[in-house]
Amino acid sequence: MRRTYSAGVAVAATAALLAGTASTSSTYAAGPRPRTTAGHTATARAVTSAVLPALPTRMQIAGLFDRWNAALATGDADRVADLYAPDAVLLPTLSARMRTTRAGIVDYFAHFLESRPVARIQQRVIDVLDATSAVDTGLYRFTLTGKDGTTSTVDARYTFVYELRGGRWLIVSHHSSALPTGG
Repeated sequence: MRRTYSAGVAVAATAALLAGTASTSSTYAAGPRPRTTAGHTATARAVTSAVLPALPTRMQIAGLFDRWNAALATGDADRVADLYAPDAVLLPTLSARMRTTRAGIVDYFAHFLESRPVARIQQRVIDVLDATSAVDTGLYRFTLTGKDGTTSTVDARYTFVYELRGGRWLIVSHHSSALPTGG
């Protein structure tokens, strides 16, 4: 199960937990307010700053695409799949099947990597949502190389949704589809 909440809500939830007033409900925004005594507030601030990472930069998020593209270049489907969260969803470029398991993701890339894909960003928008999540959306072009050495290109639109989990940025959702022709 995924929970989506802003860093500010996470700070309040952490402070509430430290103050001993938080419930175990998964609805953080509606939870109780933390106590405001000086000792609890100082402790909450100290632990919160240690728990929550700084906001990533757009450049750092752009680097996650470069990491993914480098994994493609290895030709190793398992290595590419390692970049996806265990509960990730992949809507791949050249397949009509949605992939929701590691085995499905590995299967897709095992076949896709046979064409030695290299992706190049054409246009992108990166949104840093909070300290642990970001979205990279845009247009990219794949250059594919056939077994006979001939190349072809596929223009596609993409969305990568990333989450910081266990200290690693992982892809939790990846949609890629061939770019429609026309306007």
